[in-house]
Amino acid sequence: MTGSTAGGPAANQASAGHLLRLVRTGRATTRGELQRVTGLSRSTVGQRLDRLFRAGWIREGAAVPAGGPAGGRPALRLEFDGSHAVVLAADLEVRHGRAAVLDLDGAVLAEHTGPLNVEDGPEKAVDTLVDWFPPLLERAGARPEKVCGIGLAVPGPVEWGTGQVVQPPIMPGWDRHPVRERLRHAYAERLLGDAPVEAAPVVLLDNDANLMAYAEQRAEHPDCAAFLLVKVSTGIGAGLVVDGRVYRGIDGGAGDIGHIRLHDRPDALCMCGSYGCLAAVASGRALARQLTAAGVPTVSGAEVREQLAAGRPDAVRLAREAGRRVGEVLVTVVTVLNPGVLVVAGDLAGTPFVTGVRELLYQRALPRSTAHLTVVTSRLGERAGLLGAGGMVVEELYAPGRADARLAALGL
Repeated sequence: MTGSTAGGPAANQASAGHLLRLVRTGRATTRGELQRVTGLSRSTVGQRLDRLFRAGWIREGAAVPAGGPAGGRPALRLEFDGSHAVVLAADLEVRHGRAAVLDLDGAVLAEHTGPLNVEDGPEKAVDTLVDWFPPLLERAGARPEKVCGIGLAVPGPVEWGTGQVVQPPIMPGWDRHPVRERLRHAYAERLLGDAPVEAAPVVLLDNDANLMAYAEQRAEHPDCAAFLLVKVSTGIGAGLVVDGRVYRGIDGGAGDIGHIRLHDRPDALCMCGSYGCLAAVASGRALARQLTAAGVPTVSGAEVREQLAAGRPDAVRLAREAGRRVGEVLVTVVTVLNPGVLVVAGDLAGTPFVTGVRELLYQRALPRSTAHLTVVTSRLGERAGLLGAGGMVVEELYAPGRADARLAALGL
């Protein structure tokens, strides 16, 4: 390979995109470090860095003191420039949604929360999001052309390869709908005028629990190699991050614990059409139904959260019992996965529910499975899905292969 030193396998993999990854992850942040890690010559490293500089993807930061007893000339630190583009992120709940503009380092530049009912179908949801985007970009001081990608978190299973929502129990009309294509076309038409749809940003989507887990693990528990998040709101779902990567299963169905059957509740009808599912007994929607039957009119998980915040005894009792039912299922999940951290998130993620989870989990799981397990609530709160959606876009667009292809498309 031209410009590389002997010792080639590492050098053969050290494209401009690979150098970018080394800089972004902090594994190599000076020219000298890049030479040592990749085995590339000084001139080849310089040529590939030049492509990244011209794209505006990296910049030079503060000088790094030279190492070694003899000292030497300080080297300039290389940094990923998180300001050269922005990401639009959206997180859809059942009855409302959130959208935000983020820089590439994950800082929120502008944010909006408003009514959005996923049960109205994907067309209306896409139209609502596209209505939100222009004022958000204006508030963030970003032109529509500066958006490199759109990330979308949805409350249903997503087949990662096709980007399609697949058989979602609480999202009627979304099954196999081409959401990515529809959103991209709507963005081009509304925000880019006469530009072709190819000029519109890439659209990626994933299950909300997956993206919440991804964001929480990266921000709060980066050293945890097996990380589990359980979201309990209208439905119940889990996200798993193993060695820094979201584990989705074969077709996006991993973590759908809300539809595990409980042996003693064959009477509980679930939104999926089956009986006895965990979500039919212990979700926010299930608790809303139980509170209503007890004389406390409640229609959603969000309203259950309000009842809990007010300290209503019926809500507290039901939340703790729901936590115990979820804990029953998590005994098996924790035994199989052996995670180091379990985060409980969503509308019900308060003290009564988490207490119930802990009671069953530590009572019934083998001590070996929970000896090094930490059970906590979400630190990122309502922003977790947004931050995960934004992070998903950045990781995908600046991964080595994708980055190299984008540089080539830019003529660099």
